[in-house]
Amino acid sequence: MSTPKDLKFSETDEWIKVKGNTALIGISDFAQNQLSDIVYIEFELDVDDDFDKEETIATIESVKAAADIHAPVSGTVLEINEALIDNPETLNEDPYGSWLFKISIDDPSEVDTLMDGETYDRFCEDRGN
Repeated sequence: MSTPKDLKFSETDEWIKVKGNTALIGISDFAQNQLSDIVYIEFELDVDDDFDKEETIATIESVKAAADIHAPVSGTVLEINEALIDNPETLNEDPYGSWLFKISIDDPSEVDTLMDGETYDRFCEDRGN
């Protein structure tokens, strides 16, 4: 799968798609591939909750492992993709179309600290994928 160029990525394999002061957060193709078949997701936040950059915002379980999902930036939850609760495998099928949270960004400069798609691809290659 090709890495979308309109996303930014964290070193913990979350992506963010920014539009103005709002954004969508999800997990990368690399992350879903490492996890394998995703069977469960637990959202650690509710709508209107504030969170800090790198805070655990969700936990994903697969047949292979469990992984914490971290916030790539600080913000406030505007919406949760609750469809993933009943269909967590959607994250395997379409990791860049399946978002976890819609957020309001607290500090837009935090986005600048994240990797672009090309840098993220090299980062993943360096890890042996």
